[in-house]
Amino acid sequence: MDEQQKLIRVIDNIEQVMIGKRAVAELSVTALLSGGHVLLEDVPGVGKTMMVRALARSVGADFKRIQFTPDLLPSDVVGVSIYNPRDMEFEFRPGPVMGNIVLADEINRTSPKTQSALLEGMEESSVTIDGKTLPLPDPFFVMATQNPIEYEGTYPLPEAQLDRFLFKIRMGYPTREEELDVLRRSEGQAPIERIEPVLSLEELVEVRSKAEEVLIDDTVKGYIVDLAEATRNSQDIRLGVSPRGSIALMKAARSYAFLRGRGYVTPDDVQYLVPYVFGHRMILQPETRYEGITAEELIERLVIKTKVPVRRAGTR
Repeated sequence: MDEQQKLIRVIDNIEQVMIGKRAVAELSVTALLSGGHVLLEDVPGVGKTMMVRALARSVGADFKRIQFTPDLLPSDVVGVSIYNPRDMEFEFRPGPVMGNIVLADEINRTSPKTQSALLEGMEESSVTIDGKTLPLPDPFFVMATQNPIEYEGTYPLPEAQLDRFLFKIRMGYPTREEELDVLRRSEGQAPIERIEPVLSLEELVEVRSKAEEVLIDDTVKGYIVDLAEATRNSQDIRLGVSPRGSIALMKAARSYAFLRGRGYVTPDDVQYLVPYVFGHRMILQPETRYEGITAEELIERLVIKTKVPVRRAGTR
């Protein structure tokens, strides 16, 4: 079985516990291959937590869960040094961030100070405690969930935190038939208990390195830059996408092409991924938000206006 087939099996595993959300599963695996992180935004009870558990079981990863609450402290996330009177020295007790796949559940229910405790780990794959920098396990993948901001007791994530997420995904409610299927599968043994590992962590690291070798032509790179510049020049957008967003889109497009069994990136890959990569990295003008226009709608308009590169003769 080749790498793409194993990745497809991981997606199949996730779909066992998340009926009708295959696109979400594909994006999650794409982010895992890209070394990025995912922010899931939706109402409670649609299967966000179960999806992350299914992904962790499928790759045999060390799974940790952080339930964010208003009284959570940064040390509850990264860990703390405690004095041991018997040995007369401090011992470090790692926090739940020290895992391969970390579920940051309801991240916007805690204070910005605690939210920022994840920043260093998500960006640098390390945490600093008492002046010492400790590496995080490899791979390290954060999937955070947040309730819509209309819910009481939520703290909007700052732009610096949002920029650390590769994708922001909304799942939505299942259809009637999908929900009926959920009820049928919930009878007897829980679907999550039937999931078996498909990839080892060592295989995952190897597959991730292969995804980084996927070719992306300079014309496609230029297309990514053109889309980023379009967000910066739009009258409806107060703050456009930074170069970090362009890099994120390029990495995601490589991983998505690899997942699709191709050794090269196409403009279609970029167009499909750009709403998930750029949407949360833009700040709209107040009047734009007042008119009810969403970031996704603006991106759709910008994609239509931006010239798509044409494949040159002799290229793939």
